[in-house]
Amino acid sequence: MKIFKLFLIIFIIFPINNLKADNEVLKIKITKNLRCLICQGQSVYDSDSEFANSLKIMVDKKINEGLTEEQIYRYFESKYGEWILYDPLFHRNTYFLWILPLLIFLTGGTIIFKKLIKKP
Repeated sequence: MKIFKLFLIIFIIFPINNLKADNEVLKIKITKNLRCLICQGQSVYDSDSEFANSLKIMVDKKINEGLTEEQIYRYFESKYGEWILYDPLFHRNTYFLWILPLLIFLTGGTIIFKKLIKKP
């Protein structure tokens, strides 16, 4: 009977610890993608300001409520604007931001390719 109780306790405790570890990894990922509005250029994860600490608590609260990563980003974006996200979502306001590096790469590649073909 003692062995059964021990196994029961082990099977109850370990999954709970695993869930908390997953939540902590998600919290770190989200806070690294949120920009601290008080600190210049620092993520919420790296900042120790009161604002960043309150956002960390809010992220933890939202994760415990069962919101997904995308829903949490949308919540903060609606509350603080698009600027709070380091990695903005792909929508009509950010098309240029996402497509510009590709256009620069293709233009540069075309120029280099044309220069190499003209040499001989």
